[in-house]
Amino acid sequence: MKIGNVTLSNPLVMAPMAGITDLTWRKICRQFGAGLVVTEMVSAKAMSFGNDKTQGLLATEDCEKPVSAQIFGSDPIVMGQMAASLNNSNFDIIDINMGCPAPKIVKNGDGSALMRDSALIGQIVKSIVRVSTKPVTAKIRLGYDYANRNYLEVAKVIEDSGAAAITVHGRTRPQMYSGIADWDAIGEVKNAVSIPVIGNGDVDSPEIARRRLDEAGVDAVMIGRAACGNPWLFRRCAHYLATGELLPEPTATERIEMALEHARELIAQKGEFIALREMRKHIAWYIKGIRGATATRDTINRCEDFKDIEEILRMMLVC
Repeated sequence: MKIGNVTLSNPLVMAPMAGITDLTWRKICRQFGAGLVVTEMVSAKAMSFGNDKTQGLLATEDCEKPVSAQIFGSDPIVMGQMAASLNNSNFDIIDINMGCPAPKIVKNGDGSALMRDSALIGQIVKSIVRVSTKPVTAKIRLGYDYANRNYLEVAKVIEDSGAAAITVHGRTRPQMYSGIADWDAIGEVKNAVSIPVIGNGDVDSPEIARRRLDEAGVDAVMIGRAACGNPWLFRRCAHYLATGELLPEPTATERIEMALEHARELIAQKGEFIALREMRKHIAWYIKGIRGATATRDTINRCEDFKDIEEILRMMLVC
């Protein structure tokens, strides 16, 4: 699959997720076979102010390429300026967030609030395409609400405005992440545009990935929450798509060792104080379903030292 001049090794895209898809997690997902990884969404307005935290969100390394930088905002001029500022960056693609349903994002007219104004969407895409040296993509939902499922209109505007690909999350804004993603609607988008379409929603197994690619006809699938604590999902999906063979699920030992490796990498990147607090949610995902997971999670949430966490996790394997 190609997005503009960028070639993906497989049709598996790691979904951008706020507070999760930092540099460390993206590197892990690439290591396990994701064809493309995407940053957490970054505010174009914050970029324009030179915000230090924002610059940290844009940290990238060669080993995660190809990698897409996802930016959000509703001012076409600012969005274009900030996209242009990334022309000399290590990113391969610029993605526009038009799907985030978080109230604090929507109330400012950003994220999925843009679905209410297809004309503004066109202005934003054109503003970025005009100045960017990298392929430009956009991620949308089915609509601002169920009564206004204008995904086909928006998709065509995005294509006509020069985008190289579009990602469709098969839910409306009020659904957030609940209910079942509408892959029939995603398939309608694929039939309506000529640029590549990436489908997003409820892809949690190799078999589902295969089914969505075949039935919806999309060019790639995006995997988000299902990979949290389970980066093996990318490897298993890629192998199944290539061979039809199902690789086994990771063992408890593999999951715990990966959690510890993740923590070490995050500590190296952000320091122990911040890393251990951010790892709490990741560890909970890694150990979910292992005997004693609930008690272990509660204990780890009170830990201040990596050595203590390592000892607690290894004890799970001998209990």
